[in-house]
Amino acid sequence: MARAQRFLRSRRQGTTEAAADAPASRPRPRSSRPGVPVIDIQDVHKTYSVGDIAVHALRGVSLRIERGEYVAIVGASGSGKTTLMNILGCLDAPTRGIYRLNGLDVRGIDEDSLSDVRNREIGFVFQSFNLIPRTRAQANVELPLAYAGLARAARHERALTALHQVGLGARVHHMPSELSGGQQQRVAIARALVTNPAMILADEPTGALDTVSSAEVLGIFDRLNDQGRTIILITHEQAIAAHARRVVRISDGMIIADERGERAEALR
Repeated sequence: MARAQRFLRSRRQGTTEAAADAPASRPRPRSSRPGVPVIDIQDVHKTYSVGDIAVHALRGVSLRIERGEYVAIVGASGSGKTTLMNILGCLDAPTRGIYRLNGLDVRGIDEDSLSDVRNREIGFVFQSFNLIPRTRAQANVELPLAYAGLARAARHERALTALHQVGLGARVHHMPSELSGGQQQRVAIARALVTNPAMILADEPTGALDTVSSAEVLGIFDRLNDQGRTIILITHEQAIAAHARRVVRISDGMIIADERGERAEALR
């Protein structure tokens, strides 16, 4: 727990300094941890017990993702990609193996500290949006900042900036029920951005959207990555994965391919 508290103190200090130096209309710099990958997992295994049967969801996965990368993790149902996503998002722990998130070894951290790490280091975007009903868009975006204890005025300013980044500056006072599916997902992306996390972890973010809204959401991820954001996209669709600059394929709990550069770009 002590190492998590030291990590969070340094993260808070770095975030405060970056917020003070950067104009509100521009993305603030990533946390300053030179040479430290956002994701570093080594020989990760995950085994579930179903009665007397051991189900090996992950079998020795190792993966390193650097700051500013745009990575798609692709696999069919049952491939292990959801288990991997849960571990990357600190929603589950590996049975064995090492996971360092932005330089912090998350093994053995108590749940309260781990919750704080998730809130500050990971911006989640889910297929089902996960917005709070009867709560305005701006208040939905402010939630992670409220959990982090940020003052109300600062929360308002940062939420408005995030909503403008995703093209919803005119919808800040709308309820989720007053927004289209694509607009709700953009609110969810703004909420993921607002803490200036080490990475954005998006799980099938276009799964509930029509073609036009899907293109708009993927266009936002493209722009955010161009601005230096680290994006990790979980999908089973090749057309969605084609937006990434690196495609990691998983099958039977193992990484079977890691495609970078021209090959991933050629899929566009």
